[in-house]
Amino acid sequence: MTIPPKSGDDFSGFAQSAADLGADVLAIQEVDHRLIRSNSSGQTSEIALAMNASDWAFAPSIIGSPEEKWRASDDEVATNSGSNSEIESGSYGIGIISKIKVLKWHRLNLGRSLVGMPLLIPNTETGKAKAIYIKDEPRLALAAELENGWTVINTHLSFVPGMNLLQLRKLKSWADSFGEKVLLLGDFNLPGGIPAIGSNWQSLHVQNTYPSWKPKIQFDYILSKGVALKDVIQVPTTKSAISDHLPLTIEIN
Repeated sequence: MTIPPKSGDDFSGFAQSAADLGADVLAIQEVDHRLIRSNSSGQTSEIALAMNASDWAFAPSIIGSPEEKWRASDDEVATNSGSNSEIESGSYGIGIISKIKVLKWHRLNLGRSLVGMPLLIPNTETGKAKAIYIKDEPRLALAAELENGWTVINTHLSFVPGMNLLQLRKLKSWADSFGEKVLLLGDFNLPGGIPAIGSNWQSLHVQNTYPSWKPKIQFDYILSKGVALKDVIQVPTTKSAISDHLPLTIEIN
């Protein structure tokens, strides 16, 4: 899907495109849930259906649509077991889909920057970019404790320099509470391997991910402190028409 979606965008097949990545556990960001702009679909649950995955969760960062009136989400999480009416009225955030049984879901609010900044928005057709001032939105992390002993944490950090580093520090501290078998992944909005610098976390996949049609920078990461690099296979990235970021995929032996 384009980010943000445009009226008239074709979403038929986005769920199958995500399922075609072949993941046992899939972390997604910038996800719509029951918003009119994306045909009022529950995108996380639709991907789960296409993946034949029984467990999924969607955690909204905002209730409402980013380009319209919205409020910050508190502690809401929609799962395959149900959700509250506010989420179902339309929201936007992050999600995790898992073929491995999830024992427990957790959410951590990371706050937001009070100031926005101009961002370069690339045009897929012309290759040019234009600067648009964008306000920051609330950020969060979603964790899935899996039956196999691993915990997978998904996040989408702020694009505002400094704020994303503060959020990353808070996130790593929270991740430490789940033990050693933790995978921390998502869109960190930090270049140059910064998320792994100065810590006991290591990046398991090094590759430029943005923009998807001509990647020049890595914003997306898979981090861990409980995996030896020799036990990790970096799966070649599959280009996809459903995001402006390339997906990262690994296999752990």
